Amino acid sequence: MISSTMKIEIEKSKSSRLASTDFEHLEFGAVYSDHMFTVDFKDEEWKNPLILPFQNLSMSPATAALHYGQTIFEGLKAFRGNNNEILVFRPQAHCRRMNKSAERLCMPQISEELFMEGLHQLISIDHQWVPDMEGCSLYIRPMLYASDEFIRVKPSSNYKFIIFTSPVAKYYSGTVKVIVENKYVRAADGGIGFAKAGGNYAASLLPAKLAAEKGYQQILWTDAKEHKYIEESGTMNAMFLINDTLVTPALSSSILSGVTRDSIITIAKEWGVKVEERKISIDEIIEAHNNGSLKDAFGTGTAATITHISAISYNGNEIALPEISTRTLSTKIAQELSDIRLGKTEDRFNWVYKIQL
Repeated sequence: MISSTMKIEIEKSKSSRLASTDFEHLEFGAVYSDHMFTVDFKDEEWKNPLILPFQNLSMSPATAALHYGQTIFEGLKAFRGNNNEILVFRPQAHCRRMNKSAERLCMPQISEELFMEGLHQLISIDHQWVPDMEGCSLYIRPMLYASDEFIRVKPSSNYKFIIFTSPVAKYYSGTVKVIVENKYVRAADGGIGFAKAGGNYAASLLPAKLAAEKGYQQILWTDAKEHKYIEESGTMNAMFLINDTLVTPALSSSILSGVTRDSIITIAKEWGVKVEERKISIDEIIEAHNNGSLKDAFGTGTAATITHISAISYNGNEIALPEISTRTLSTKIAQELSDIRLGKTEDRFNWVYKIQL
């Protein structure tokens, strides 16, 4: 914890890259801000919190994270509000989710005080990196990895926690076509699918590559046992509007508990929309399409917010979804989320954290 005897030491960069950054042509995840926050876990406690210039890491080839996958991360965003305020969307929720991931991978917990203090001071220093163009934001990447220089299979004794940031434009520029995956598995019950762990994403790369070769931007993952029930859509949670009911797969040990997913469900329920969190089979989706009751399908996530699905391919057959202009609920929710994050409407759920400059 940050206390009177444990302050963050700050070393500011002597040469900012801000002036040379082309904010008009941002590629997601390719440009990094000037500083990063780091803190080490040693002797069963967090020590040596620092903010220092963004830089490469130096590590032994025997570093445990490189061999045994004890590495987790989060992704959240900061926005520039109407009054030039810096607004971070639901950082405490991301801290809580990171701790759930840490518990599953036998890693130390990050106190909310330490997480928030490091985040606050880092963004305060790099606040000029928060874009002010429509659709752009400052993507925030907290990460934790095992730093033992020891290749015996066991939980690490030492860890490093880092937060760095990146100005970004939209992750997807439009709609996506998805293909139902019925061979490969992203995660299984009892595994680490609910954790934001690096290994989950490594498992998705080959199927995603094969899907892209067929012209699809994302995968619609199904359960590991029967390949019958929908789980996630690529790196996003999946949602469907069937008649007037918003349906999404119920959370489980194989599905990530998305902060954006939770936000959408909260808003929809407030508006009186019927929401069902349950198993949903691909056969049900195909039937709903055939009888005209499938009104919408989209993925949700921090990077994507709401990404509309334009087509679904299943067993060689492709179905086209309704035109975006007809999808009033998801469009309205996306606008509401944007207005909350930018401070344009009342933050009635206490989701926005303001960085005082």
